[in-house]
Amino acid sequence: MEIPQRAKDLIEAFNLKSHPEGGYYAETYRSSESIPGKDRQLLTSIYFLITGNSVSRFHRIQSDECWYFHEGSPLLVHSILENGEHQITELGLDLTQNEVPFHVVPARTIFGSHLKNDTGYAFVSCAVAPGFDFADFELFTAQELAGLYPEHQSIIDKLT
Repeated sequence: MEIPQRAKDLIEAFNLKSHPEGGYYAETYRSSESIPGKDRQLLTSIYFLITGNSVSRFHRIQSDECWYFHEGSPLLVHSILENGEHQITELGLDLTQNEVPFHVVPARTIFGSHLKNDTGYAFVSCAVAPGFDFADFELFTAQELAGLYPEHQSIIDKLT
């Protein structure tokens, strides 16, 4: 599947790199202030881009993550909550289609995302507070999640 020209332009304009979970990203902000007594910034932010060729694979971090939709195709954010419930949030700008331009993934939630129609691209920003640190980043395999949440097998297969 060809990456849309607009997505290529965004990758080049913002110097986006491949992310370990999938897609492309560039850090846009890391606060100069840290949490008192800890080596952790108060807030970090990235640009993040997903195309029809990629997904954001199921992962977990230890902080809240705020998603802000900028442009492109609607994006489905799948969350597996600590109680095992599967939630889907549709990020986008078409309010008549129940899309929302902003979503918070709570800390310690397993989550991933993909384009609603698996074509095009989605360009978003993600802000993490307390700030993101790869030391908190857990990427999951299908085997790990299927053993815990067999009722969610189809989305686990798509996002691992």
